[in-house]
Amino acid sequence: MFESAELGHKIDKKTYDKEVPALREALLDAQFDLARTKAFPVIILIGGVDGAGKGETVNTLNSWMDPRAIRSNAMGDPSDEERERPPMWRFWRALPPRGTIGVFFGSWYTAPIVDRVMKKTRDAQLAKSIEEIKRFEKMLADEGALILKFWFHLSRQQQARRLKKLEKDPRTRWRVTDTDWERFKVYNRFREVSERTLRQTSVAHAPWFAVEGLDEPYRNLTVGKAILDALRKRLDNKHPKSIVVEPAPPPSVDHLDLLNSLDLTQKLTEKDYKTDLEKWAGHLNLLTRDPGFRKKSVLVVFEGNDAAGKGGAIRRVTGAVDARIYQVVPVAAPTDEERAQPYLWRFWRHLPRLGHIAIFDRSWYGRVLVERVQNFCSTQDWLRAYSEINDFEEEMARHHILLVKFWLAISASEQMRRFKEREATGFKRFKLTDEDWRNRRRWKDYARAVCDMVDRTSTEIAPWTLVEANDKYFARIKVLKTICNRIEAGL
Repeated sequence: MFESAELGHKIDKKTYDKEVPALREALLDAQFDLARTKAFPVIILIGGVDGAGKGETVNTLNSWMDPRAIRSNAMGDPSDEERERPPMWRFWRALPPRGTIGVFFGSWYTAPIVDRVMKKTRDAQLAKSIEEIKRFEKMLADEGALILKFWFHLSRQQQARRLKKLEKDPRTRWRVTDTDWERFKVYNRFREVSERTLRQTSVAHAPWFAVEGLDEPYRNLTVGKAILDALRKRLDNKHPKSIVVEPAPPPSVDHLDLLNSLDLTQKLTEKDYKTDLEKWAGHLNLLTRDPGFRKKSVLVVFEGNDAAGKGGAIRRVTGAVDARIYQVVPVAAPTDEERAQPYLWRFWRHLPRLGHIAIFDRSWYGRVLVERVQNFCSTQDWLRAYSEINDFEEEMARHHILLVKFWLAISASEQMRRFKEREATGFKRFKLTDEDWRNRRRWKDYARAVCDMVDRTSTEIAPWTLVEANDKYFARIKVLKTICNRIEAGL
């Protein structure tokens, strides 16, 4: 892939000075249109060999464009806080919102490439990382992001001359490190692994641009024009290509499904409830104090019918553990800030540190529930969400996060009884909203969406637990017992 980036490309000063003013004006116009329309975010990845002018080129772009709408992220070694979350957590937090540009020095490609070059991993692990990256970038593209990836290249001889020149000049000596020379020693291997990775991840929605880094005017114009061309084409495309989607899951032909097969008559007496509550709450408390718990974290998802008792179940969980180690994340309609990002962004932000518990009152499953049923997103969006959610949860599980997912189910008649009770009780009236009545009118549609959700996202690493919740005592104990068993199995 790098043959054309080793030809000795150059631009003379006269040509450069002539072309730059028009390019700067066009880039600023495109950037203004992007900010005005907030149509999509722009993600620019900067990679390549050491000494190839990556930093200088990005500095030039910042001087040509409005730097207030460009955020540059230098992703070096992860911090202690970042190491306690899945590796992609820090990249998710840095994604640019719609209407802005995010530049990444060091990206999700860096660790897989460097680890393979330094023989910390095998080919199979690199191949797995490549597939995960492709799925991640496809998700970003499906969410509307414009992804541009630039690889600054030098031949081995060019890199040696470049590093020596930088090292000789007192003003630039600081830019050459021992790590640069260590990587230079394995240049051929670095090139081989990089070429393989770029070849397999350069696709239409996230292309790589190999740029020869020796001549500064050439690389500045090349990168600037590539960004302008991609921005202008996306901004001027008034009729985006339609997307063919897979068929939706077929309805049940015998009317037997996961929800209507539940035994909602199960109950606990008040006496048995108090005994079991003390037992399982105490057990949960002891498990969170176990030394092994500090090497894990727990994420609990509560979904369910409106008025199914999610809040009461959550309070029994939080009442059993130290308030310093848990966070309850209530999920409502996304804010303007959250709508400017991919839908999973707001959930990535709240992943727990090791030794902590995050409890989501509603979750990312809204994409395949309320957004699906109420047509808040397209069919293509909620259909692709199943695999994106599975990828998200698999990444959490690989990083020692124990996932516990509950669907609290009640019958339609029990829901109506609870709605009427809320209407008649002053301090509960606020809990009944127009949305609750709206959702109730779509009961069958929600039931089908729930069954599809469980079928497609109940996995060996993150299974769903369906909770028969007509009796609140029974539901609360089942929730506590399930969490305890999950933590115990994971320690």
